[in-house]
Amino acid sequence: MAEQHTYNFDITMSCGGCSGAVDRVLKKLDGVKSYEVSLENQTATVVAEPTLDYTTVLKTIAKTGKKVNKGVADGVEQSIEVPAEA
Repeated sequence: MAEQHTYNFDITMSCGGCSGAVDRVLKKLDGVKSYEVSLENQTATVVAEPTLDYTTVLKTIAKTGKKVNKGVADGVEQSIEVPAEA
């Protein structure tokens, strides 16, 4: 099993407040080893513990209200549909 996951997201962010919102939710998310949010590149890269899955990170970013345009988990493109809460 992988020792960590790398998740990449393309996110529509128009200002520092937008990237700041994404930064704040990732900072609080359990299982995040490191992350980088780039307003210039409109991306967020998350290095996560094996226990933190892609869907959890996607839902956390989506809660900021920012549009996720593309998501990649460990080099494989993933769905960006946010699952409804059960």
